[in-house]
Amino acid sequence: MSGSPFAGLGKVDTSARARWLAPLSIVIGSLTVLVPFKASFPILPPLGLMMLLAWRLHRPDLLKPWAAVLLGLVDDLVSGQPMGSSMVFWTVSFIAIDVLDTRIVWRDFLQDWLLAAGAIGFCLIGGRLVAAPLGAHVDTVLLIQILIAIALFPVLSRLVARLDGKRRTR
Repeated sequence: MSGSPFAGLGKVDTSARARWLAPLSIVIGSLTVLVPFKASFPILPPLGLMMLLAWRLHRPDLLKPWAAVLLGLVDDLVSGQPMGSSMVFWTVSFIAIDVLDTRIVWRDFLQDWLLAAGAIGFCLIGGRLVAAPLGAHVDTVLLIQILIAIALFPVLSRLVARLDGKRRTR
């Protein structure tokens, strides 16, 4: 059965590469806030969150539901958000996508993009409500950041697909 094109179907990929590559790429995405970037207002999208969503939507079997808590903790430690905010919002988004995944029979990329857009908007708006007082005038900047993150999601989704790609063996 070594020559069968269906030899690996139905098996979960438990290779060492798949187990460490997803969390590492999410942590690297969270660490991008440490890169010196001069801007008059914060427009850098939450790349750690976007990588988490891209991995979850691309390979649902790879990350456990509790992984969002630990990866959110790393993001909280690095990004300067109030402790626990990314942990809560990332976990709620992750669980909501899990629940919707059981309800949706099949998905295409547009539906994945809409799920990611909702999760990105939820996490950024929730982070704004936790981190800034309601009287702060940051809503326009937040809307621009959300739009940039949503527009950039297909690029990160493609990057995740390329990172996950397996080499063909002849």
